[in-house]
This record gives sequence, C-alpha cells and structure tokens, in this order.
Amino acid sequence: MWLSRLKSLRVGTIVSGVANVMVVIVGGIIIFAAFPSCDGHKIFPIGIVSVAAGVKFCAMIKTGMAQEATAKTVLESAADTIIRHERRMRYRTWLWWTRFAIGIAFFQVVGATYLMFNMAKYVSDDGTSSGCILAGVASNGNWWMKKLLVVFVIMVCFVALVQCFLGSDVLRWRSFYATQDDVWRAHYHEVFNHGIREILCCFGRIQYLTVSEEDEIYSVAKLLGDLVSYRASGTGHLELLAGLALLQRHSQSSGSYEGFPEAPQERLKEGAAFHKFAEAAYTGPLLDVGRNPILFPCAWLYRQGVLSPWTRSRRPTLDGDNWWRGHAAAFLKYVKLSPNVLQRGRVNQEECKAAYFILVLHHLKSVVIAVRGTETPEDLITDGLGRECLLSAEDLDGLMNNSHIHPDVKQSVESSSPHYGHRGIVEAARELYMQVEGNPINDSHDFGSIGFLSSLLGARCECDGYNVRLVGHSLGGSIATLLGLRLYGRFPNLHVYAYGALPCVDSVIANACTEFITSIVHENEFSARLSVRSIMRLRASAIMALTQDTTTDTALIFRLARRFLYASKYQISRTVANNSAENHSEINIPEDFNNHIYQGAKKPNRECSLLIEDDSREDNFEMDGDNFVNPYHNIAAGASPSGDPVSCLMETVSRTENGSATNPTELFLPGLIIHVVLQQQNSNIPLWASWRAQKRRNNYKAFIANRENFTDIVVSPSMFLDHMPWRCYHAMQNVLEARAAQESQAVVADEPRIL
Repeated sequence: MWLSRLKSLRVGTIVSGVANVMVVIVGGIIIFAAFPSCDGHKIFPIGIVSVAAGVKFCAMIKTGMAQEATAKTVLESAADTIIRHERRMRYRTWLWWTRFAIGIAFFQVVGATYLMFNMAKYVSDDGTSSGCILAGVASNGNWWMKKLLVVFVIMVCFVALVQCFLGSDVLRWRSFYATQDDVWRAHYHEVFNHGIREILCCFGRIQYLTVSEEDEIYSVAKLLGDLVSYRASGTGHLELLAGLALLQRHSQSSGSYEGFPEAPQERLKEGAAFHKFAEAAYTGPLLDVGRNPILFPCAWLYRQGVLSPWTRSRRPTLDGDNWWRGHAAAFLKYVKLSPNVLQRGRVNQEECKAAYFILVLHHLKSVVIAVRGTETPEDLITDGLGRECLLSAEDLDGLMNNSHIHPDVKQSVESSSPHYGHRGIVEAARELYMQVEGNPINDSHDFGSIGFLSSLLGARCECDGYNVRLVGHSLGGSIATLLGLRLYGRFPNLHVYAYGALPCVDSVIANACTEFITSIVHENEFSARLSVRSIMRLRASAIMALTQDTTTDTALIFRLARRFLYASKYQISRTVANNSAENHSEINIPEDFNNHIYQGAKKPNRECSLLIEDDSREDNFEMDGDNFVNPYHNIAAGASPSGDPVSCLMETVSRTENGSATNPTELFLPGLIIHVVLQQQNSNIPLWASWRAQKRRNNYKAFIANRENFTDIVVSPSMFLDHMPWRCYHAMQNVLEARAAQESQAVVADEPRIL
C-alpha cells in the first residue's frame, strides 16, 4: 500500500519535500550551534525560515491526504450521483489545504529574498558588518558554520524557486483516474464549478458561493468538464495548445466565394443602418475598452453622462440603471438621438436575462429592439449553457402561425420535429419575450390586456403600421433571433439583423427563417462558429494538426493517436452498454460484439482494430539507443496506409464525431447568412497599420454563404479581433461604398458623349 502511494507522488513533490526537510535540519543545526553565544534576534529569521519549511512539509502531507480523499470520492461519485455533495466538500477541503500550502510557499519566497539580501550584504562587507544577521551568526562559530550558512541560504532559495514552478498538486491525478473519461469529467466539473463561483465572487457576486443546488453555473461547469475530457486519452493541456498553434499556422482563411451570389443590397444597406443600435447596447465599459484602450475610463464616464449631471431628469428611466441614469445616457449619446425615442429598456446582471432597449423612430417609421451582447459575467454564463434544449410550440409560434410563411416551409418544420436550440439563448429569449410582449402593460389581468409592443404597434396606436427591427451583436443577435421567431406571427413587418451571432437553432429552423432573419458574419470571427460540436471537432483537429507537422516529435504523435484510439473505444463501448442496459432487462452480449459497437458507423479496418486492441498496454514505445522504435511497424509493414495509427486516429475521430449517440445536436446560424470577407489583403502591411489601410481601400465584398461553412472554428490570428462590432460596421460600409462607386461609374459609362 505504501509502495502504491509512493508511486502516485509527483517527482517535484519528492524533491520539494526532501529539500524542505533538509532546510529544517540544517537550520536546526545552525540555531543549536549559534544559540548559546548569539543574540536571539540574529537567529530569529533563520528559525522562522526553518519553521516555515517544516510547516510546508506538514502542509504537503495534509494536502496529499486531502487530494487522495478527493480523488477516491470523485471515483465513487462518477457512478453514483448521491455522494455528489460529499465530492464537493472533499474538493473544497483539498482546495483550502492547497491554498494554505501556497501561502506558506509565498512566505518562504519572502524569507529567501531576505536571506539573499543579507548574504549579499555580508559578502560585500567581507564579513565585517555587524548589522547583518549572517555576520552575527558566523562570527560566533568556526569555519564550518560559515559553510553551513551558505548551504542553508542556497537550499532556502532552491526550495523557494522550485515551489514557484511546482504547482499545487502533491499526487498525480492520473494515478487514480487512469483513462476513465467519466472520472476526468467529474474532476474537471468540480474544478470549473469552484473556479467560476470564486471568480464571480471576486466581481461582487458573493451569493454564488453559497448555492448548493444545481444552478446555471453547475450546468456550465459540467459542459466545460466534458470539453476537457481529452485528459482521459493522455493529452495534456500544453499538448493541446501546441496542436492549436500548429492548427493556426496551417489553417486557411475564409474559402473562395467565386460563383456565390452577392449579398442583397437592400438587406446589407438596412443592416448597416441599424448596426449602430446593436453596438450602442454595450453601455458598460467593454465597448470603450476596445475602442479606447488607454483612455477608456474617461470615454466611458463621458458616455455615461457623469460630466453632465444636470441632464439626469431628462433621461429615460431604465430597469437596473444607476442613480444618474448613465446607461440610458450612454445608449442615446452613441446613437445621437433625443431621449424621447427610448421608450423602455433594462440593464441587469442576471444570467439568462438579456439587457435590451426599445426605441421608436418616427422618421424611419420603425420600432427597434436592441439586445445587448456579452458584457457581464452573467452573460458568459448564458453563453456557456451551450447544450441543446427542445424548442416548444410557443418558441416557433412566428413560423407556424403566420400566413406569410410558405406552406412547404411549415410542412418541413412539422415533419422534422422535435427541434432544438441553444439552451441559454432560448431561456433568455423566453424571458425577454415576457418583458416586451408577454406581460400586460397594466396590473390587471382582464380580457383584452395587451403587451408593450402591441400597445405601440396595434391598430390605431402610436406606431400603427411601423416596421419592427430586432438587432443584436454576438449573444444579443442570437437572443434577438429566438425572440423574432416568436414575434413574427404577430408583427409581419418584423425583421431581425444579427451581427456575429452564435449558432443557436437546428438546420431546419435555420433554413425556415431566411425571409425575416439576416445573420451578418465578418471574416473569421469565432462567435459565428462557436458551438459544442465545433469545439469537439477543434480538439480532434488540434491533435491531427500535430500529425501534419514535419517538425513534431514522432513519439508524441503516436502516443496521442494511441491514447485517443483507446479513449474512443472505451467511450463507444460504454455508450453501447448503457443503451443496452436501458432497453433490455437482461443483457446478453453477442459474439459479434465489435459489430454492435460500430453499428451505424464505419467499422475500422483490421489494422485499426489491432491498434486499438494493443492500446491496453501501459507503454508501447521503446528506444533502441537514440532511435525510436515504432511498435506498430510490424502491423503497418506491408499493409495499406490505413494501418498507420494517424489514419486510424482520423477515422476514429470521424466515427466518434458523427456516429456517437452522446454527441450534441449540431446548431447553425439562423436565416440568410451574409459573409463580409476581405479581398486581396496586402500581407506586407504591418499589423499596427493594417486597420487604417483596410479602411482606406475598397477591399471588402459581401456574399450569400452556406450555413454549413460555419460549422467549424477557423483558428486565425484575427478570429477574436474580427468579432469587434465596429469592424463589422466598417466592412459593411466599405462594401456599400464600393458598390455605389461601381454604379456611378456604370452610369457615367452609359451616358452618351456630346461631340
């Protein structure tokens, strides 16, 4: 038993523990030898550092015991949800012991710095300084005392340096979890659950620390734990990052749109005109951080109207706004409109509750609902609820109860039910519907009471006959899409413009709403391609990118392929076993079990099957001197290229991504997709000047794109910068200006010349 525990210790833990014990021993010898003839205040720092090393050693023991208890509880709770509360308590205990050990390590760093300073002073004064504690101790001993002091200081500095890079783990989690993917999921579930709650606590949301039931954070943490389950295959975090770096280097920009139709002028023009409302919905400091990285506090305070408090009474009142009504001021200042256009709105900090602004534009005969995108930690939680959920009949009311929808479209929606959507976005859209139309505008519940939008757009009302425009950027665009699906039946003049939205509905619903929803995507922005399925494919692509790089270590490639194959086989076998247990009271395993495992998917070839069976060994790699010996050489020799483990890896990835019943539903961008892409970019332009050059040249074009082109994340240096809302606006303006210039040139060319 003790031998197994020693094997589970990390090498760094052993080194740190031995070094701390040596510090305690050497420090004790120095104190014992110097105490009779040395002042107590001179040996006090040495005693403190020695005691800290002893406390650190004891804390490492307690941390290891807590880590072991946590690992065993996670192993049990992965199959039994009843002890989930105990798992959380164990993890919290281990976390606090870890932080206590980190605090002691920080104290040791301070002590090592102090001793180094005194050592430098002692050496510079040639041992004559009486104010130095080391001089006071060394002067009362023999030559061996001086040598021992030097060794002590070196060891203290070594301990402090090692612990800065060691990390908090005492034991190796893999010694307990091995390749059990369910256990790794449960482990990282706790990691993300505690981490997210503590980060929110740092932002002032203390209430999340006391929640014990399964809330939205619990669901987000569970999803993130599933995404990090690649640890079961032996892939480390650094290895995955290396694969992503290679994927970025090998990835291409947006595909060619030669032969694709150009985006409709009317939708592009109206989308550019209403974009400012989606951008203005970011009334917090986030918008100003991106546009004014240095002076953003001043810019935000200016937009909030802090410098003009006398105008407070003239600003409209919004739900959740601050005392000086700064968010209303920031929105109106950005769109440059008078306060009377802003009829209603809300700015809050709750998950699955979107911030919105309702405006009445009489000069455009339009009612605009602007939904804010991701700006607060609660919005990130809404984004993180990425699992699919069922769309109810009320969610699709605008499609099914609308005479403007073609009967064939309705038939396709009905015949392909049930339909799914992004859970967080669907819940936020349902809540927003209750705000803008579901709740009656008065307190009574009498027959005939109407919602707020109906009070504006109803017959003989203020905005009778006006158009309805729903706009939003990023998360706001997706929420506006789901809200439009519900409102379109009541307001046929409705149209949704979503800029950089997230995939939020299945393919049938995405195709059915092309008449009244327009999704505008700028270049390679990540949000338009961000879904659970796309992240899963990105993990596999990062591993496969290692196989395409000639400089990558061959042993690393084969190890990743081997472990991924093993984890895939384990996952598929477990899924089939679970399905069989649910459907049959008695489980009879047939002889052709492998055929049942791969039922409905492409069965791997013989070479791949041999590779998978050979994965049960602990280590299949050997070294013959300095040469790497491929354990699969005998299998692959004389066989087809598909016998290579890399090919098997790609085959298995394809099978697990498409054939597994546990995979989430693929979500798509809704409506008509307009992709604004950069044409013939000059690669010689420096990065700091590229945005100015792009603004000067008419080098953008807009095309109607296939939604299937946005199912995979494009890893590029600009994938996050392309998501900035002002970049999308400048790109659309660029396209409109280029088209206007082409039209004017065509008119001039067609005019008859007067001789």
